[in-house]
Amino acid sequence: MGSESDHSNGGGEDQESLRSRSEQALGELAQALLDSNVLENAAAAAFGAREKAHEAQQAAMAALNLPSAGDVERLERRLRALSQRLDEVEDDLDRATREVSGLRRELAAQKRESNSQLEG
Repeated sequence: MGSESDHSNGGGEDQESLRSRSEQALGELAQALLDSNVLENAAAAAFGAREKAHEAQQAAMAALNLPSAGDVERLERRLRALSQRLDEVEDDLDRATREVSGLRRELAAQKRESNSQLEG
């Protein structure tokens, strides 16, 4: 029985030792990658490829006469500004219409008054 517990403890120590060595090896590998230019060059190449793909997409969209997201956003801002201006013009027109209606009522009242004075 004693030999069984020795094996289980020994097995646990072996697993812990293996885990520790694995962690150390992974840490060394990660540090080696960080220290080398390979990772930096790979990241730079990935970003460069992304930029080139973006430029190619823009060129293709322009060739097809399709707007970019930026174009759509600018158009949306311009439409909002135009809508706001139209609302202001509509408000001004409503106010002018009310003023003209008031002036017509005053003019009609003055005509009635002068007609009644002429008749009387």
